[in-house]
Amino acid sequence: MPDLSFQIEDAAPVRFAAAPTLGFTLRLSAATPDERIDSIALRCQIRIEATRRPYATEEQPKLADLFGEVARWSKTLRSLLWTHVSAVVPAFVGSTTVELQVPCSFDFSLAATKYFEALTDGDVPITFFFSGTIFHTSQAGRLQATPIPWDREASFRLTVLTWRALMDHYYPGIAWLALERDAFDKLNAYKIRRGLPTWERAIHELLAVAEEEFPI
Repeated sequence: MPDLSFQIEDAAPVRFAAAPTLGFTLRLSAATPDERIDSIALRCQIRIEATRRPYATEEQPKLADLFGEVARWSKTLRSLLWTHVSAVVPAFVGSTTVELQVPCSFDFSLAATKYFEALTDGDVPITFFFSGTIFHTSQAGRLQATPIPWDREASFRLTVLTWRALMDHYYPGIAWLALERDAFDKLNAYKIRRGLPTWERAIHELLAVAEEEFPI
């Protein structure tokens, strides 16, 4: 039965994807150097290990939406599910590398986006949990399917600069915000009524009124 280990070697923005995508270089290695693997149907759960890094003073208020006040972080700070991805690994002998392409969103209603954007520097501890099926040929020449053991995982530290480079490449100078329909309808009606040419002008005008009572 094949015994595989997994290691994330690198991460970089995928430059020409249809949407923001990070490419993680994954190395798969068999315990026996000359062992042949016919293919792998790979699944992966990716989690952000938020408890495994310190947070600067300027980062802490930005994380309150996720974890509450800093005084409660001993109880509320927790790992975050980022996403699930899958990949097909072609035939190899001994070891190989594949690119795990992870779609990323700049939607600030998502916990992962809020988390990454709250950070100013450093890196983010991430754990990859693997599952799936290994297809290989037995000594008798028969094709066999073996499940990947549940305990296979790999750790990686993604730099905040890599995340920012990805978003700056796809959305230079832009941030995305999803609104509930009724809130959007009211904002749209205000924009039309005031004859404002852009959404930014509408929001800036409303913020200017709000700042008179609650300075930002």
